[in-house]
Formats: sequence, structure tokens, C-alpha cells
Amino acid sequence: MAETGQERLLGGHYRVLRQLNRGGFGDTYLAEDTHRFQELCVLREFNPQVPGKLAVDKAQSLFEREASILYQINHPQVPQFRELLRDETRLFLVQDYIEGPTYRELLSRRRAYSESFSEAEVVQFLMQMLPLLQYLHSIGIVHRDISPDNLIQRNADGRPMLIDFGGVKQLVVNVRHQLGVAQPYQATDGTVTRLGTVGYAPEEQLESGQVSPATDLYALGMTALVLLTGKEPEDLYDDRRDRWLWPEQVEVSATLTAVLTRLVAHDPGDRYPSAGQAMAALNLAHPDPLSAAWSQPMPIRMQPMVPPPPEPIIPEPTRAVAPAAPHYPSMAYDPTATVAPPPRAVPVQKSSSGCWSALAGLLLTVGVAGGLWWWLDPLSQFAGDGTEAVSPDGSDAENPALSEAERDRKQTLRDRASALSVDQSYLTGLTDQLFYERNPNLQGTQLTDQPEDEPLRNQWDGIAAESLDLLEANLSTEARSRLGRYNPTDSDRWQRQVNARFVSSRALNDLADARFSQLFPGREANSGFVETPVDQIWFGLAQDQVNAMERGENLTEITFEPGAFNQQRSGNLNPGHGQIYILNLSAEQLLRLNLQAPPGSTRLSLYVPVPTDELPYILADAEQNTWAGDLTQSGYYEVVVVSQGSTPIPYSLTVAVDNVSNDIINQPDPPAKEN
Repeated sequence: MAETGQERLLGGHYRVLRQLNRGGFGDTYLAEDTHRFQELCVLREFNPQVPGKLAVDKAQSLFEREASILYQINHPQVPQFRELLRDETRLFLVQDYIEGPTYRELLSRRRAYSESFSEAEVVQFLMQMLPLLQYLHSIGIVHRDISPDNLIQRNADGRPMLIDFGGVKQLVVNVRHQLGVAQPYQATDGTVTRLGTVGYAPEEQLESGQVSPATDLYALGMTALVLLTGKEPEDLYDDRRDRWLWPEQVEVSATLTAVLTRLVAHDPGDRYPSAGQAMAALNLAHPDPLSAAWSQPMPIRMQPMVPPPPEPIIPEPTRAVAPAAPHYPSMAYDPTATVAPPPRAVPVQKSSSGCWSALAGLLLTVGVAGGLWWWLDPLSQFAGDGTEAVSPDGSDAENPALSEAERDRKQTLRDRASALSVDQSYLTGLTDQLFYERNPNLQGTQLTDQPEDEPLRNQWDGIAAESLDLLEANLSTEARSRLGRYNPTDSDRWQRQVNARFVSSRALNDLADARFSQLFPGREANSGFVETPVDQIWFGLAQDQVNAMERGENLTEITFEPGAFNQQRSGNLNPGHGQIYILNLSAEQLLRLNLQAPPGSTRLSLYVPVPTDELPYILADAEQNTWAGDLTQSGYYEVVVVSQGSTPIPYSLTVAVDNVSNDIINQPDPPAKEN
């Protein structure tokens, strides 16, 4: 995609930023739309790999005709298909870009702590995915490739987003088949396009290319099992004895066991006939409001499609499977399925510690945990009793049912959030979370514009104002503008930035943790199933610490002149603030640290250049003020001092090193840290 000379924009307005992945029939790119305020989008190239311009033009026309069905998908958990873009001889499918980690990435972070998703999280996941599948199947679309790699947890609200429709690959194969290509599934480089992921796609799909709603339900069930157990599909089934192993590997409720067993049944006829019946089996009394609203069938005129050629059989160990019954997509929706309300989310205390530890149980995220507050559901207009519901975020500041003072107050909140560069939807989510925590007995309450709800509306507005006070006083404009959009990829970027300054991510986390704990005593930030709105503030604090590090405000390198063996640094630490000192030292030197500060007012950490299982650190958040010992590694050591006090405290740090030599002082810098 590289251009020589002046940069050329695809279609006159798409600037390619980088390649996301390669495919047999076309690569995928991340781009920004210069006509839409540099909004990010995904360009998926269609490369039919047929010889001759006439054949290419014909292939593109066929693809445009057959891909038109994708533009009929209108669901908030599917990236919107924007357009088919022709650029000279190239054709691209343009989709919205979704910010967030894949569920594969989420699970990998859990595995690093020997953990996986809890039963409550998996039920929540199914609760959000089944209405989506019911909607897709009702309009005759089968995804064909559901797996943790093709599900993204959207940063904006934590919802699972379904990407990389296997049907797009099938469209390419269909086009090549219509053009008479002998091996429509095989690219010129010899790679074979497989529709479905081994382990997640059922055998009838892998062996014959046969798909149906039962195909997607099987893949969803396998995805849920992988998240629940933390194991790969091949570890969940015993081929030799032809039986499932997962019931012995995880302990879950009888209801979830029954649902998962039926979802992953070998015989398609033994699976649920529809996603709606699977939801009914989970006994969801009030489906997730946003998902449920989109689960109803929408009448869509289907274009006739050429039957796909049979998918090539790729030899691999298989289990016997009964022939699948014929499937008619237009009848996928089951209007007789009854769906009961889900149990309300129950907050669970996080048992593990550390900012990047995995989350056990459902989080308190309002809106993500089953839509606890009506105003997060953009489809809700009424409180359920015929009275009009109020948007406490201020969007109904002209509502005549409210007093003039309340309308003014709500408009003031909106204006102030805008002036502080705080996203309004993020402020709403943050206020919802804090409101719910202060009023757990009001979980699920629907506020109206009636006088009896005025005290609650006043309280909500007061919490919103307090939140803006906190954000204004403790975060930079840059950090505030990103709230609601921070994700673990930001921490990866920050790690590279601080590593280049010989600082570890552990030291950066110490500074961010100290600030967060000072603002939210007794609460730990987490990066588990979903980051809550409050957790987003931790990311903002970390962003500001990285920027301060680059300015040299919280990072100092201590060096020793010839003949000098100690250095002293002193100053004042404000509540929740800290300082990092780095020293380039050699193995076998003797290091002495002495921190003078009011008792119990600080925490001291000493990190090694290369952490190992045997020696991950020397000190970590220690209350002690002194340490002495022989060093076992050469490289940059980090001394981190953070305040635990509620008022500014004076401190003095003395660092003494024996056997300092000119060779040590003048030696080349060691490699940057990578932890």
C-alpha cells in the first residue's frame, strides 16, 4: 500500500495507516477517513486472483452484487459496512473500526494469572451474544466463523462485537466459482481458504461446508467453553474415548451445564433449533435491553445467490457425525421461544491484587451488566408505566416537566463536560456507577420526570458534578479526552515509551496506583472482563504519569562522579504522588538505600534490571525505609518512592554504592527494559 512521492488517498479520502492482516484473497488495512474527521475504519481488499482485466471487472461486479446483503445488517454489535470502494483496479469493502481487545487477548491476560472467565461472566457473554445471533439468523445470515479471535470487546461499552464474517470469504469463493475457476477455494500461493476455525466450527461445516444457525450456536458454545475453562478446544474433548472432558474441568451450575452441552452437541439436530430457544433455556427474564431490541426479525428482501461449490475436504482426525438436516435460513427465527428476565448482576469483590490482575465475577459496570439503568439504553423512552423517562445526563434539558432550575443544572453539566473535554457518554457511565454503588437498593430503578423522582435526579446530578470536579483537578485535558476509550493496548504503548527510558511498567503502575488509591481509597483498578468507568480514570492517571516522565518531572537518573560513593535526593511528595530514580549499576556492587520520611507515609520499591521467577524484584511497595545488599545483575535498577500520606510530606533518599569506578560510569547504556 506504500505510495511514492506525494501520498495518494484511496478513493480520494482514505489514508492507509497499517496492514492488519493478510488473506488469500485480499489483505485488510486500518485506515482513516479524511472526510470524516480522521475517523478510523477497516478496508478489506477483494482480490479475486483471476487473470485479465475483463475477468477482474466481472469479478468485481459479481462481488458488488453479492456483497449487498452485508449492507442490510443493522445491529449495534456488528461493525457497520460503509461502502464498496473502487480505486482504479482495486475493490475494497469498508467497515467501521472497533476499538478494543479480542476475546483471545482477554483470555491470554487471564491465563497469565492462571485464571479464566467466571460463570457469571460467561452467562453475561451468552446473554449478549444470543440475541445478536437470533437477529442475524432471522435475516438469513450465518456468520460461519465465531471464535475468540473474531469477537472484540468494544472499549466504548464492553459489549462483544462480531467481526470477520466468514460469509465474506464465501462470497469471494462464490465469485470465483461463477467465473469458472477450477479451485475456487485455493489462492495462487497455494493457501486454501477455510470457512470456519478448527476446534470451533462443527464437523459438518469442516467436512462438507454445510452451515446453518446450528453451526453458529456450536461455535458460540465452544467459545464460551474456552473462556470458561481457559483451555483450547482440543483439550476439551477426548477423541480416543469419544467424550467431552470439560464437565470434569470446571464446576458450573446445572443450568449452564445443560445449555453448553446442547450448544456443542455433535449432531446438529441435538442442538437448539434457534438462538431464541437457547436464551429461553438460560431463563433470561429481561434480556439485555439493547440486545433484545435488536433480536427481533427484520423483513429483508434476500437476493438470490449462486450455491457455493463444495468446500475441499482437508484430512484430519474426525469424529463420526450424523448428516445435518436441511436448513432454510429465512425460518431461523423462532417466534415461539419464550425469554424470561435475567437475574440482576451481583457485584463480586475482586480477590486478586494488582492493577493488571484478572477480574473474578461480574463488574459493577452499569449498562454492561445487563442494562441496570434505563438511560443507557438509547431505545428506551418511557419508564414502563407510560410516564416519560428522564435523561439525567442533561440531554433532556428542555423537558418542560422539569423545573427551570433542574433544566439549567443539567445544561450546566453538559456545558462543563464539553469544556473539560469529557465525553458525555463516559460521564453518564461514571455517574451511573457511582450512583449505583451509593444506592445499591435502587438497582434497576427507572427514573421518570415525575416529582417523586426529583431527589434521585438531584443526587445523580450532584454525583456528576463531583465527578467533573475530580476529573478537572486530577487529570490533564489530554487524559480527560480519552476517558472511555482507554484499553490495554494503551498500556502496551506506554510500556514501550517508559522502557526506552530504562523504566519498567511495574514502576509506572506504582505511580498510577498511588494516585488512584489516593482518589479512591480502598478500591483497586482492574483490567478484567470489562474496565469500569472508574477504572478508566486509572488509565488517565497512567497517561499523565508517562507524559510527566517524558518531561523529567517524576524520573531522575542518579549518577556518581569519580570518587563519590553516595548521592542524596530530597523534596516534598503530595498525596498520591511519587518519584522514580534509576541507577546504572553492575553485578557484585553493594547498594545501600535509606529513605527518611514520616513513619508509615511512604512505600519503597527496588526493581531489578531483568526480573526472573527467582528474583522478580528486591522490594515492592515495602513499608521499610532501608535496604542493603550485593547486586546480582548489571543494568538499570529502579528505586520508586510513593506517598501514602493525606498531606504533603518531606522526604530524603540517600543512595550509596561501593566500588564505583570510571569503567562503570562510562560504560555503554544497557538495553532498555522490557518488563
